Formats: sequence, C-alpha cells, structure tokens
Amino acid sequence: MTRRLFGTLCGLVFLVNLGRTAFAPLVETFQSQFGVGPATVGVVTTLVWVGTALPRIPVGYLLTRVPRHRVVLATGALLTAAAAFVASAASILMLQVGAFAIGVASGAYFVAAVPLVGELYPDAVGRTIGIHGTASQLAAVAAAPMAVLFLATASWRATFWLLAAGAAVATLLVYATVRRMDGTPGTGADRNFAGALGHWRLILTGMLVIATAGFVWQGLFNFYVSYLVEAKSFTQNTASTMLTAVFAAGVPAFWLSGSLADRLPRIPYILATMAAYVASLFALTAVRGFVPVLLVTVVVGYTVHSLFPALDAWLLGTLPEDVRGSTYAVFSGASLLLEANGSGAVGFLTGAGYGFDEVFRAFAGVLVVVVALLTALYLSGRLPGAEDAPP
Repeated sequence: MTRRLFGTLCGLVFLVNLGRTAFAPLVETFQSQFGVGPATVGVVTTLVWVGTALPRIPVGYLLTRVPRHRVVLATGALLTAAAAFVASAASILMLQVGAFAIGVASGAYFVAAVPLVGELYPDAVGRTIGIHGTASQLAAVAAAPMAVLFLATASWRATFWLLAAGAAVATLLVYATVRRMDGTPGTGADRNFAGALGHWRLILTGMLVIATAGFVWQGLFNFYVSYLVEAKSFTQNTASTMLTAVFAAGVPAFWLSGSLADRLPRIPYILATMAAYVASLFALTAVRGFVPVLLVTVVVGYTVHSLFPALDAWLLGTLPEDVRGSTYAVFSGASLLLEANGSGAVGFLTGAGYGFDEVFRAFAGVLVVVVALLTALYLSGRLPGAEDAPP
C-alpha cells in the first residue's frame, strides 16, 4: 500500500507542476484573448511563482498540527478548484487570481509531500525524492506541447479543464489509498515549529547552494529563448526547442541524482554537481552554433536539476525527525522567495544595456565564489551536516 500511495503522489505532483508551468506557453494567447499587453500578462506568470513561495512557511507551521496527507489532499482540492476557475476566467483579473491560487496549491503541496515521501521510504530518501521529482519534471517538458496541441484542436481553456479533472481524480485516488492503509501516513513527530530555527546553520547552508544556483536558473530559463535569439542568432523555433531540451534533460537528472545521493557522500556530490553547473554556464556564454549550444544546454539542464533532489535528500536525511518538516518548509520557502528574483535581475540588467553573455558570465562568477566557500568550509570540517553524509 505504501508503493500505491507513492504512485498516486507521483501522479498528483505531475499535475501540480503542470499547473504552474502551463501559463508560460500561453502568454501570447492570453494577450490576444483578453486584449492586454505583455506587462499585464507578465503579472499572471509572476503570481504563479509568488503563490508557490508564500504558503510554504505558514504550511510548515500547519504541518505541526495536521498530518501531511491531509494537507496533500487539501492542495489537490485547491488545485482542482483553481484550475476550473482559470478555465472559466472571463477577465484578466480572474486569470490572475486563478494563477495565484494554482501557485499556492503547488507550494503547499511540495512542503507537505516531499517530507511525506521521505517518511514512506526512510532508507531510500534520495531515490524516492528523485522519482517524485522526475514525475514533476515531466510536466515541465509536457506543458508547451500540450498547450500547442490544445490551441490547435480546441482552446487554451481545455488545458485547465483537463488539469481540473485530472487533479480531482488524483486527489480521490490519494484519499482512497490512505483510507486503506494501516496507520496514518505522514503523521511524523514534527510538532515543534520553533525548533526549526535552531537549525539555522543547516538552513543557511542549503540556501547558499540552492538560492544562488536557483536565482541564476530562474533568470536563465525565463529568458532562454530571448537569449538564444539575441545573443546566439537562433530562430524563435530553434530557441524554443532548446528550452524544451533544457527541461527534458532534467528528467533523467532527477531520477539518477536522487539515487546517487543515497550512494555517494552527499556534500562532495552536491559540490561537484554545482561546480559542473557553473562550468556549463561559462561554456554557454562562449559557444556558438546549433550542436555546441545544444550539447551545453543539455549539460546545464542536467546539472541544475540534479542539484534539487540531491539537496533535498541531504537536508531531509540530516535533520532530526522532530523538526524535519518544519525546517524543510522554512528552507524551501525562504529559498524560493530569493530565487524568484532571478528573472527580474536579468530583465533589469539587460534593460540597462548589458548583454546576456555578460550577465550570465557575471552570475557564473558569483557561483564560483559560492562553490569555493562551501568547499573550504567542508574541507575544514565546518560545514553543517557534513558528518551525516553516507560513507
């Protein structure tokens, strides 16, 4: 029954991530449908990611009072209602409200579900988080082709009606599976939210890795098409293909990286992966031509997506059970609030006259400093959590 619950969670996370990635391919359609400009529609995509960041810390506190599976069920219900609301939107304001609600559902889901997955398989945290992340990443790859298909055969609203129906079914399956299980999954011993702050060194260490890498990643993928068109002289269609490739590379990354995080010393593995990510960023600013850019794109996508399950496995595997969920909520919420500013920073700098290559090269330079600092702390024995890495 544990395996069945895990399978239903993988199905639900696909839909959760599809909800927050489905808006980007529809930006031009929304402009035409509602008669608004890019700035107004830009608020829609921003609200999705603001929504996914804001509930994480409050939900972390809620999880000290409510079993995780109940919060997961609530997020599925919210996703169902929000997707139906978006599908029936008659104004841009309704679309914005629905986008924010979908974001809230996704943020609350990840805070509740990722520690729950870790509890279901305590001896294979990295592998199961990696599989769960793979299901999520498949949605990012599928979002654009699905949007194109529905625009060609029906309308953009069909995307969200299908999402609402799928979320309803997946939520019911999770509910039915939990009812048939012996005991209550996701109850845990995490009842001391204030205790999470006692692990501030671990939180800051994780944030130093993922908030910096994620900040650069947010700026890169949100402007990837524009970057390749303006700096690499690619056509719009070719640049869009490259964007799909960078997300597709994340599918095997989640799967393999989660397993490697269980088998290798986690801190060295995280540092090596981050170093490879930085090297690929430098390479991206230097290469030209379809094949070289494609190869580097795949490496960028693989390495950055490998960081996510590895860091989650390290954090959840290091934290004591009584504060695991709360600390993860604080870590992920604070990190995402910082990461979300990456695209704004790239937009500001390029608008000020700096070229994309200059901006991304500078970002990569900052990450070199971060990797060097973390490596020095690890080698000196002062990096939190290093002693808990597997041999």
